Amino acid sequence: MMRRNMITLETLSMHLVTNFKTVRLRALQDTPSAFGRTYAEESKLSEADWAKRATTWNNGSSSVCFIAMDESEPCGMIAGYFDDHDLPRPNLASMWVAPAYRRAGLGFRLVKEIQRWAEVLGASELRLMVTSCNEEAISFYDRGGFTLTGKTQPHLNDPTLSEREMIKPLQNS
Repeated sequence: MMRRNMITLETLSMHLVTNFKTVRLRALQDTPSAFGRTYAEESKLSEADWAKRATTWNNGSSSVCFIAMDESEPCGMIAGYFDDHDLPRPNLASMWVAPAYRRAGLGFRLVKEIQRWAEVLGASELRLMVTSCNEEAISFYDRGGFTLTGKTQPHLNDPTLSEREMIKPLQNS
C-alpha cells in the first residue's frame, strides 16, 4: 500500500499549472469516457494554453478548480463553474482521484470544496453530469447526496454513451 502524506487541496493558481496539466492528462488517460475532452486533444495544448486554462478555470466568481496534492504530487482535481445558460445553478465538473488515493475520502473532500464554493455564492443546488456507464461514479455521487433527475444528454466524445444529470440540494435551499 502506498504511504500517503497529508493531502492538501490547493486552489488552482499559476504556480500549480504544471501540476494541473499533469493531473488533468492522467485523468483523461485513466477514465477517458468521464470527460468531455480527450487526452489526444489536451496533450497537444501548449504551456500558454495551460496557463490560460488555469486562469479561466479559477476566476473566483464563475469558476473554481482545486488540485489535491500529496506533497509535490498531484493526486486529484475537481472544478465548479456557472454555465452561461443556467446561471443560478453551479456545475461540478472534472472530478478525478488517482487510483492509489480512491476509497480514502479524498473524493468527498473535493466535492465538499465545490459545495462550499457554491454555497458561499448563494446557490441552492449543485448539478453534475455523469457518464451513464460509470456506475462507480454514480454510486459515489449518490452516497454524497446527489440524485438522478432523469435528464440525459449525448456524450461529447462517444455517441454510444450518454450523460445523466444528478442534483444535490445545498444549505442555501
